[in-house]
Order: sequence, then C-alpha cells, then structure tokens
Amino acid sequence: MANTLLTTSKITREAVLLFLNANQLIRNVNRQYDADFGKAGEKIGSQLRIRLPNDYTVTKGPAASIQDTAEQQTVLTMATQAHVDISFTTVEQALSLDDFDDIILEPAMNNLAGQVALDIASVTDQGFVSIPSGPGQAPPAPLTATTGGFCNIAFNVDTNGTLLSPNSGTVLDAGAILSNNSARLDKRKIVQSPRTEARLVNSLSGLFNPATRISKQYESGQMKNALGFDFFMDQTVINHTTGTMTTATVSGFSTAAPYSLPVNAITGTLNVGDIITIAGVNAVNRVNKQTTGELRTFVVTGAVNNGGTSISVYPAIIGPTNGSPVQYQTVAAIPLANATVTNIFGGGTTYRKNAAYVPEAITMATGDLPLPDNVKAARAQYDGISLRILTQYMVGTDQEVTRCDILYGGLAVRPEWGCIVADVI
Repeated sequence: MANTLLTTSKITREAVLLFLNANQLIRNVNRQYDADFGKAGEKIGSQLRIRLPNDYTVTKGPAASIQDTAEQQTVLTMATQAHVDISFTTVEQALSLDDFDDIILEPAMNNLAGQVALDIASVTDQGFVSIPSGPGQAPPAPLTATTGGFCNIAFNVDTNGTLLSPNSGTVLDAGAILSNNSARLDKRKIVQSPRTEARLVNSLSGLFNPATRISKQYESGQMKNALGFDFFMDQTVINHTTGTMTTATVSGFSTAAPYSLPVNAITGTLNVGDIITIAGVNAVNRVNKQTTGELRTFVVTGAVNNGGTSISVYPAIIGPTNGSPVQYQTVAAIPLANATVTNIFGGGTTYRKNAAYVPEAITMATGDLPLPDNVKAARAQYDGISLRILTQYMVGTDQEVTRCDILYGGLAVRPEWGCIVADVI
C-alpha cells in the first residue's frame, strides 16, 4: 500500500522548492508570478506588459521647460511549456519523502530547471522569444525593436586584440559600465560558467582581501563576493558565435528609425547577439547625458545575411537635439555617413557570455496551468515560480505516470542593466 503521506500535493510543494534551488540563474533574476493566468478566459500566450523607467532632462535657470512623460513599455510573453515525464511503481511511491526526493524528484527538477535556465540565459544573447509547444498554437512573434540581449560588454584582450580570460580589471569595467547605464549599485550579480569561475578564482586569489574571504574561496573553489558583485556559478551560461562580418560602413541614418542602422552592403554575416560599435558614436551617462568618451556598444537583434543593407540594433540610437540633451538619450552623436561599423570579435569567434547584471535586468514569469479532471493533480507556487504535477495510475504495469509542468517566459526587460563578461573558449 502506498505511503499515504506521499501525496501529489506534498510532492508538488517539494518539487517547486527543489526547482528554485537547482539553478543559480533562476534564483538571481526578477521573478513574477501571474496569479490570473489560470483563471477562466486566460490561455497560453498571455502577455505581460512591463513598464520601463521614465527618463527626463534637467533645465537650469528660473524659466520652466515643461517636458512630457513619454512612458515606455515592453511585452513579456508566457508561451513555453516545459515538462519532465517520469513513471515509478507503487513500491517506489511508498518511499519516504526524503528518499523520493533523492531518487526521483531531485534529478527531475534539476534537469527541468536547467532547461528553463538555458532559455532564460538566452536573453543575454538575443532576448528570449517563447516557443509554443502545443498543437495548433500560433508561431512565436519575432523580436521587436524594443527587445534585445545585453548590449554592454566587458572583455580582456592582449596587445593584438586577442580575447583573453577576464581578470579583476574586466570585472571592474563591467561595474563601471552598469553604473554609466544607471543600474543600481547594490545586489549586483555575476553568473559565470564553471570554467570562467575557475579562471577568475585563480586570477583574483592574489588580491588584497580579508583573510576569511580568501579562505572561503580556497576551501570551496568558488567566488563569493568581490569587486562589487556576488558571484555565482551556473552551467547554463551560453556560448556565442559571431557572424563573419568584421567591418562595414554606414550609408546614412534617420532619427525616425532609431533601432535600424542603414549600411552599405556588408561582406559576411551578422548573428543575433553580436555586439557592434560605430565610429564616432560614443555612449552617454544615462543620468547626466554626458559622453563617457567610449564607443556605445549595440547588440544585433536580427540576423543579417551577406550583402545586407540594414542592421537592427538595441538600444535605440538617440542623440542630442541641436546640441541639447533629450529624454532616453543613448549616444553623444548620431552616426555619420561612411562611419565604420565594427563587429566585436568578428570572424566567427566563439566565446562565453558570462553575465554581470542587477536582477531587474531580466524578468522570468510563470503562470498557473489548469488542473484536469480524472487525474491526481496539484499546483504549487513559491517565490515567483508555479509548477503543476499530474499523476495517473496505469493498471497494466502497476506504475504511476507523472509529469511536472511549468509555463514560463523570459525577457531582458532592461538590457542596459546587464553586461556581458566575455571569456575565451
């Protein structure tokens, strides 16, 4: 007889805790739970509108210069349903909850969380477009002009421009980039691959740090807290391969289309997630609108084939008007004709995209899936995560067939508040 304490509800409540604890990236992004999703009238494909921060300019002197509040929004779509499907005998169901965790539930939740985290990690590269998984669902919408991956990058290169592994200077540079883009100073995170973590621990071991911190790093082999960031290791950090284009030239630019950069026909390709710069187009501090003296980096939001004449980019290319700062300004000057466009690490280079960010840069949303009749069914929500478990008995094999589902979506809501920390493969 099955252990009466091991109910579907208990398993579900335990599963959602194991899911959240299984992955560092998921634990360290902004999580939203849509409590209305599972109610009558809702369906897969629900869109959440997320308001972005307002921006204003400052006027000096006694005269008022009234400006409108031009609010911006972006849309996060929950349309991806992922699940783990398992079966176990009634004998296995009679195990204690601790044994059931170790043997069945923990590895299942680890794999499910890893797949979800891989999708969420992709927002650092290209923005995450949810893929409907059920029959009859509409195809996913393409990336819009206002979504994209992380548009900032910090990297370490040698005198020949060859990419090296990050060091303390790379981490400090990532922090400076976040500050110039008005990211909050506290709760800054770096999620890094196991290989990057090993290299950084070795690189930073000689810094002047409190002995207790050095001891923890030595004992655990892991970064903890340093240089303004909390460090976390995660296997779902993605690798990115750049397109083959190295440089191109601007053919002209219209302020009416700030997310599109017209270029003369390119030689080679650009991939979604490539990072480009434009000669003469410097970034500005997002608070005071003054130039940083450094080129603004842009992320490519749409693939460009050989011979292409337009590059879709994020952020928008918004310069001053008649020399005066404007709301949402991103650059000190707009691109000039024939300015050189450079693909950072161009030529088919593959590198690790470790992520430095504040949690508000990435939003993950989950919603309640319905509970069907005639099966054992339960839902559980915890800290912004909703999971559903369904179980049905198969008399022919004396097995319980169980599936654990999650409905989710992810988006780089504020890509400027994230920075890629590049590492050589």
